[in-house]
Amino acid sequence: MIWVQLRGYKVAGLSESLEKEAAAGPAKENGVDTGAEDTGAPAPPRQKSWLVRHVSLLLRRDLQAQKAGQLFSGLLALNVVFLGSAFICSMIFNNVAVTLEDVWLLLVVLKVLSLLWLLYYVASTTRRAHAVLYRDPHAGPIWVRGSLVLFGSCTIFLNIFRVGYNVSHVHCKSQLELVFPPIEIVFISIQTWVLWKHCKDCVQVQTNLTRCGLMLTLATNLLLWVLAITNDSMHHEIEAELSALMEKFSGNETNTCLCLNVTVCEVFRRGYLLLYPFSTEYCLVCCAVLFVMWKNVGRCLAPHAGPHPSTPPFRLHGAIFGPLLGMLALVAGVCIFVLFQIQASGPAIAHQYFTLYYAFCAAILPAMTLACLVGTAIHGLEERELDTLKNPTRSLDVVLLMGAALGQVGIAYFSIVAIVATHPQELLNRLILAYSLLLILQHITQNLFIIEGLHRRPVWEAALQGKPEAEPPRRGSLLELGQSLQWASLAYIHSYSHLNWKRRALKEISLFLILCNITLWMMPAFGMHPEFENGLEKDFYGYGTWFTIVNFGLPLGVFYRMHSVGGLVELYLGA
Repeated sequence: MIWVQLRGYKVAGLSESLEKEAAAGPAKENGVDTGAEDTGAPAPPRQKSWLVRHVSLLLRRDLQAQKAGQLFSGLLALNVVFLGSAFICSMIFNNVAVTLEDVWLLLVVLKVLSLLWLLYYVASTTRRAHAVLYRDPHAGPIWVRGSLVLFGSCTIFLNIFRVGYNVSHVHCKSQLELVFPPIEIVFISIQTWVLWKHCKDCVQVQTNLTRCGLMLTLATNLLLWVLAITNDSMHHEIEAELSALMEKFSGNETNTCLCLNVTVCEVFRRGYLLLYPFSTEYCLVCCAVLFVMWKNVGRCLAPHAGPHPSTPPFRLHGAIFGPLLGMLALVAGVCIFVLFQIQASGPAIAHQYFTLYYAFCAAILPAMTLACLVGTAIHGLEERELDTLKNPTRSLDVVLLMGAALGQVGIAYFSIVAIVATHPQELLNRLILAYSLLLILQHITQNLFIIEGLHRRPVWEAALQGKPEAEPPRRGSLLELGQSLQWASLAYIHSYSHLNWKRRALKEISLFLILCNITLWMMPAFGMHPEFENGLEKDFYGYGTWFTIVNFGLPLGVFYRMHSVGGLVELYLGA
């Protein structure tokens, strides 16, 4: 406990200064004793003080303990993921020896253990003295926590529909199938609350236990995501029941488990199929938040770390064309989404609605690509300096941006292979081919634009830091303090009242891309999945294979659009 308090009060900075003094000591002595070197007499080496040696030893031991804790917790998560993946793969390839109920039982155990740790973390760890000395201001931005609550709420409703569906088939469901969704509702509710409240914590006590608990919860969410993208049993059951109902109406009786109330079951089926993608998206967001919390365990922040007091609010600043074009794309996307969902409520989706969707995407993606190329070129012409300081949050943003882009890019490449190998002459197939190629190009150019912008120093920060350093004001020098504040205010006003053409163009481009990414996020996030429903790739790869590919790529694509909006907002504020 004493060492935790010492680290909290920046003993690391004290040891660093002592190290510098100890290193400068021999040099100073050598400089003074040049006469001794000339006469050939050796200069006696100067020993480090006891305090320097003691603090350095403590810091080395603390760093070794942190590395060991990170390694052990990482290995724990790796073993849990491998064990769960082995169960899931065994269920897929040999569903006689390992059934879906066996996988559910393993996940129930992991959920219970994760819940126990989450409750212990809130009730005990965070209430200890000096437990949370710092909170990372960059962790858990509002859009991440908002998406956590949104997707968590949708996943809870998904499990409510699932409970209703199972209860309506209670005569042919096992007890574990009836118990599993309520346990998941409790797990999601508590986990969402804990992550919302404590996602910024930099825990300084019980660090090894906290790291292991975070990695166990992360591994549980990762296994839930793997199961969601590979388990299509519920979809098969719904299709089998619909086929059985059609045969029953035609006079042929089957042994398929049928619903007791057809109208109520139809509501449960629609709700389940509509909300299914949110569960996979929720697991991905939770994994990202838990990983950031794991990186922040034992981390000490500088006293001035926090949101910059002069960070500007989100304002249009005279931008016209970007919001106008973006709103046109958003309105068109909403209209197409509504038409597509109306058709999806029927027995089959007409061919022309797929054509309309892919034509819309083939029109908006080149505009986004061109905007990203122009924005990247403007970045090269800017006078703003590159921000070369180490920034863990920015590094994580870049990794998430690049990793999430693999989802839609992977689906696009699979679609290209399926189209080229079958019938590329048809109009719909040509549109899908063009859409896939343009989607890959748009992801590449948008990543370049966002990453280049994130590495530029914001204009407001450069303006406030552009004043030459002067001597600190003397005690009671209110006049000098007032002049400094006046200069900073004038620099900020000048920065925002005179937008040159490069800054104005960057703001227009950023706003246009923000609205376009919101449009492309809205469609798959709320149940519009033409990649799975057009039938081309499903017939080429098979139902199970294409189901796994789509459920792997679509949640990553939704996360990519959402994460891109956050990055583009930062670019807009910094331009």
